[in-house]
Amino acid sequence: MYEEENNLDDNNSFITGIWSERVLVVTKDYQIKGNVFMPKTGRKNRVLSDILNGAKRFVAIKNCELIHREFPNRKAETHDFLQLNLNSIILLRPLSEE
Repeated sequence: MYEEENNLDDNNSFITGIWSERVLVVTKDYQIKGNVFMPKTGRKNRVLSDILNGAKRFVAIKNCELIHREFPNRKAETHDFLQLNLNSIILLRPLSEE
């Protein structure tokens, strides 16, 4: 599930040392599928716990798809990046391969 960001060029070397995981996030209004990122410090199996229990109040999600929970037949929104307030998260879990 964890992907090391190996395909980055030298201009993006500041991103090396980061784990990426595809996740499903459920909020009151949306179901969000996307990638979350954490530094490669600590144990890999703690990435999602570290996001939820860290000092930061927002989580960055890249390459995401938003589905409105009340109107699931609406066209899904796609975004390159969004910031989500941790207080709005009902559920956060790894997404199995699709």
